[in-house]
Amino acid sequence: MNSPKPPRLAYYSAYAALYLIWGSTYLAIGFAVETIPPFFSGSMRFFLAGGALMVWCLASGNERPTLAGFRAAFKVAAIMLLGGYGGVVWAQQTVPSSVAALIISIEPLWFVIFDWLVFKSRKPVLPEVIGLTLGFGGTVFLVADQAGYSLSLSGEHTLGMLIVLAATVNWSMGALYSRKAPVAKSSLLSTAMQMTAGGVLLLALSAAAGEFGRLSLESVSLKSAAALGYLVVFGSLIGFSAFVWLLRVDRASRVITHTFVNPLVAIFLGWSVGGETVSLPMLVSAGIIIFSVILIIRSSSE
Repeated sequence: MNSPKPPRLAYYSAYAALYLIWGSTYLAIGFAVETIPPFFSGSMRFFLAGGALMVWCLASGNERPTLAGFRAAFKVAAIMLLGGYGGVVWAQQTVPSSVAALIISIEPLWFVIFDWLVFKSRKPVLPEVIGLTLGFGGTVFLVADQAGYSLSLSGEHTLGMLIVLAATVNWSMGALYSRKAPVAKSSLLSTAMQMTAGGVLLLALSAAAGEFGRLSLESVSLKSAAALGYLVVFGSLIGFSAFVWLLRVDRASRVITHTFVNPLVAIFLGWSVGGETVSLPMLVSAGIIIFSVILIIRSSSE
């Protein structure tokens, strides 16, 4: 995964896309689901982006998709996009973008656990265990503050946060699996196939959830349409492509560091653009979570 060494400009540009663009997608998702059903908006985001990238890959005349590759792509998409992104986009009907970003910042903890227990990587060292404890503590503090110090599933807001937390598990598992999934040799073609498969799965879920009956083009606001367009171009074509490529050329523990910066970007945008409130407990939780994942990644890099 570390050879050959990737071009420096492409390497840092990809990280910039993850840090800045993906930090803004939480707010964009919130705007999109205001008037577009959540699973349908997710399906259009990935199907349109995947289709456009697929056309480009086919026109380039290089590697062609295979049936076996699509089977692998659907496996990855079912875990990461359907179970991961699908959960987040549904939950953001009730969960503020800054809160979603903060909960998602626990993903490095799952990466360490799954890479060790499921994918048989090395055992976590003591600093990583300390980081895990701090990360879970920070997340509990965050959830308790947002739920009025109650973790009961009776509240729609609390249920949404728990679904986001479950989605981080799916996303982490899918991302780790995708590193060696036999989708395609080309990173761009692999990305296109994964996004197209994810779009199909989310569209099927949208139909099963009865979203087609609630979908009306007349009721879609300009803000939601623009947000969906932003997610297609920036969140998927650029951001997701950068994520898949980096997983191939760099350590997974480094790639997931985008969760350090994403919450800060989301909080700033949620406050400056979305009119959301940032409380002191949220800031304290952010500090605890970010410190914990930095501790974990620094330990895993040594």
